[in-house]
Amino acid sequence: MKKNLMKLVLCGSMLSVLAACGNKAADTKASTAQESVKESEKQSEKATEAASGKAEEKKEEAKDLADVKTETVYVGPEYVKELMDSGEDVVVLEAAWGKVEQDEAYNKAHIPGAFHVNTDDIEEEETWNFRTPEEIGKLLKSYGITKDTKVVTYGNSPENAADDRLATVLLWAGVEDVKNLSGGIDAWTKAGYETETKVNQPVATDKDFGVKIPAHPEYILSIDEVKEKQKDDPKFKLVSIRSKDEFLGKTSGYSYIDRAGEPLGAVWGHDTDDGSYNNPDGSIVSLDKLESYLGESGVSLEKNDVAFYCGTGWRASVPFLIAHENGYKNAYLYDGGWYVWQMDGENKVQLGEPGSSDYKEVLIKDLSTDKAKK
Repeated sequence: MKKNLMKLVLCGSMLSVLAACGNKAADTKASTAQESVKESEKQSEKATEAASGKAEEKKEEAKDLADVKTETVYVGPEYVKELMDSGEDVVVLEAAWGKVEQDEAYNKAHIPGAFHVNTDDIEEEETWNFRTPEEIGKLLKSYGITKDTKVVTYGNSPENAADDRLATVLLWAGVEDVKNLSGGIDAWTKAGYETETKVNQPVATDKDFGVKIPAHPEYILSIDEVKEKQKDDPKFKLVSIRSKDEFLGKTSGYSYIDRAGEPLGAVWGHDTDDGSYNNPDGSIVSLDKLESYLGESGVSLEKNDVAFYCGTGWRASVPFLIAHENGYKNAYLYDGGWYVWQMDGENKVQLGEPGSSDYKEVLIKDLSTDKAKK
């Protein structure tokens, strides 16, 4: 009986110990869980503080960019975001060739609220020069744009100059505050800003545009004006913004242009298609870089009247805008480019590197017609 009583006592003691151990384990587990929650809360607080700090940094940077002058064209994504959030009348345009359903980049991701612009709508089909003032005015009003509208253009590739072309048209027409997102959609996404995929439809305005289009015809030179300047102004220089092979006459650079060469007297200003006009992050280079390119041929915006051109006006829009935003009134865009120049058999052409042994001067009608880009 005593043995049984002793067993009962021992069992009771063991159960008490086990219960105590169980309670201790539960307490430890609960304590660990509490500590884990606290640690998570701390980490969350740190993450929130870090995100808040980054947001403040972006906000401060955007505030600085808000002081950008009206004539400034190339801006960063922070400026664009701040402008869009400001409540001002802002229209954002993504430029690309083709209709919106053909624009894969726009349909994949674009800036919220951005409208697609088909470059065919700003260029006529025979020479790819700007469309008539009446057509451009109608187009801009269909996007709700008047001269007082703040407009931001951007592209889907750093080297694709469709958006620069559009920005030039807007300035030529008379829109007073035109900005271009330097670095395009890549700069926007790298900054951490949201994109969307839905197709946005613009709402037309019935307001008067506010000025006769073009408000700035002086920005653009026709082929006749180029020839006149070449004859009368010894300081005038045509600057080719094309590949070196295009400049030397080895290829036209275009599938629909059979002849290769350059207008007589042209100098080379490097090409935008090879990234020469982009910084490593995709943004547009500074005025200093443009001047260094011009300096290779003894040309300067300080001492020369300069007309930039390419094949049909896209690539040449980039250096024109760089010069424009820096206040140079002696910088122009020769809109016709090589495409229009090679249409007249009597126009003078240069082939090869000026000053080299293989350099020669001929007429358009003397050129071979096998230089189209394959």
